[in-house]
Amino acid sequence: MPCRAPLLSLLLFLLLLLSSVRAPGAESSPPLPAPKDVVIYSYNFHSLLRWSPVKVNGSSVLYTVHFKTGAFNQWDEMNCTRITLTECSFPWSLKERRWTVVLRVRAELGQVTSDWVETDPFVAERNTTVGPPKVNRVNLSSDSLLISVAPPFGSEPGDFLQYHVSYWENATSTTKKEAKTSNTLFKIGNLKESTLYCFRIQVELKTNSDFQLLGLQSVPECYRTTISEATRAGYIILIFVLVLVFVNLVTVSLFLLWRHHKKIKYWSQPPLDIPSHFEEYLKDPSMPVLEDNYTEDDPHDSLSVVFCEEGSQVCGSSLDGQAHSHSVSSDSEVT
Repeated sequence: MPCRAPLLSLLLFLLLLLSSVRAPGAESSPPLPAPKDVVIYSYNFHSLLRWSPVKVNGSSVLYTVHFKTGAFNQWDEMNCTRITLTECSFPWSLKERRWTVVLRVRAELGQVTSDWVETDPFVAERNTTVGPPKVNRVNLSSDSLLISVAPPFGSEPGDFLQYHVSYWENATSTTKKEAKTSNTLFKIGNLKESTLYCFRIQVELKTNSDFQLLGLQSVPECYRTTISEATRAGYIILIFVLVLVFVNLVTVSLFLLWRHHKKIKYWSQPPLDIPSHFEEYLKDPSMPVLEDNYTEDDPHDSLSVVFCEEGSQVCGSSLDGQAHSHSVSSDSEVT
């Protein structure tokens, strides 16, 4: 018995020594990296969880998402268990805007899992991004714009929406005017006629908890006001008067042209000038007149016509005798 105590102590020491020594091939594999950039993205109360993918060479990583609410501090599965996507939409069970929700996600590769990554507490009516309203139509008049809009999301009991409208004259003007309304059909009045106006609208959400959430502004839209009836009538009268004056001027011009057409014709004729050689001759008649030296290349043709009286012995068959003849010379004609 006294010898067994030292032996037991020695055996315990050897077991502790062996357990502290690790085999060369018994080292544990490195853990799977956890997802990064885990954020909740929410626009007009449509929310989803997004994260960056975990990259492992030659392997397909899966992801699992859990949620819990402020009322029940217990993790539950969402419809995103062992998925390949890097985002997960909120289920209908989390549609309440006033609930406080916390999400977590991890990566999975076979039996190996990463650490859970949790989000900050999320409340939809405080943390969602409210988009701009939709402009359905704009009715133009000479002094106003009648605008019809639709809210960016469906309202719930207790919600109060207010529309902030900013408008300005011309596309480059920096002077803006503000207006607020809770109606989806409102008018911007006291405008100038035939003038370009631009406007932007954003929604402000007020809840029963006295929390206010201001949305994004819409893209500027520009419209030109019309012309009033009085101005239109003035333009018509002015055009009529100008046309009447033009017709009268044309009529008077044609009448004067017809009445003084002889004088106009006389004035429009060029002056009569005497040729220079005639003018020199009239000044000095003693000057010799140049004669035209005209030489006829072709000689005159001569033609003799012989008249014979009946019964005369002068005319014979051979015409050998003398006959009374007349010789007529002409250039080219016989008379």
